Amino acid sequence: MSGHSKWHSIKHKKGATDAKRGKVFTRIIKELSVAARLGGGSPDSNPRLRTVIAEAKAVNMPADNIKRAIRRGTGDEPGVSYEEVLYEGYGPGGVALMIDVLTDNRNRAVGEVRHVLSKHGGNLGESNSVSWMFSKRGYIVVEKRSVDEEVLMSTVLNAGAEDLHDDDSHWEVITQPETFTAVLEAVQALGVSPTAAEVSMLPQSYVKLEGKTAYQMLRLMEVLEDHEDVRHVWSNFDIDEREIEASLA
Repeated sequence: MSGHSKWHSIKHKKGATDAKRGKVFTRIIKELSVAARLGGGSPDSNPRLRTVIAEAKAVNMPADNIKRAIRRGTGDEPGVSYEEVLYEGYGPGGVALMIDVLTDNRNRAVGEVRHVLSKHGGNLGESNSVSWMFSKRGYIVVEKRSVDEEVLMSTVLNAGAEDLHDDDSHWEVITQPETFTAVLEAVQALGVSPTAAEVSMLPQSYVKLEGKTAYQMLRLMEVLEDHEDVRHVWSNFDIDEREIEASLA
């Protein structure tokens, strides 16, 4: 499991994700509106919208909130218009960063992201400077103790998963983006709550960080993920669990 994956799993165990549920709801509402604006308000004919609705349900977002966000996206209710921007850059130790943003002000967003990076030992890169290091995949992390290996493997492969990786205390389920929703629903049908589930940008290789550089990278992740316009941050850092846990203590 990459340092990035361990970071999110440990945050989940410590309740950091739940503590920021308000921000999660805000991000998903933006995504619902954008998906509906670009592909229409019917999840049956809009796979992207269907995926975001599944994520909204996974965090127990009320159905009325989901409906209103979709109606704002289709223009049936007034609301702010958001645009998607993907920034590329570098963090401490030269690790690659891809920062996925939904914003109503592109100029403000790029200025703030640049400031955060420079303050925490990173810098903004040009388009395509690091994206070649990543592949777009559905990504689901499940604690081993929550499900039998053979049951999980059979379930996810039958639902269309690409692979199942073993990593210490977790299973990592990898899918094509198109089959992510079906695989996630199959996992949830087993009564399993994933510690992470998203269509992600997975790195082809990792950069090991330790000590001060590792702490600086984790601090950068926290600040970026707390930004109101940032919906995802992907990176290729690898940091030992004990250092991640210490940073969240």
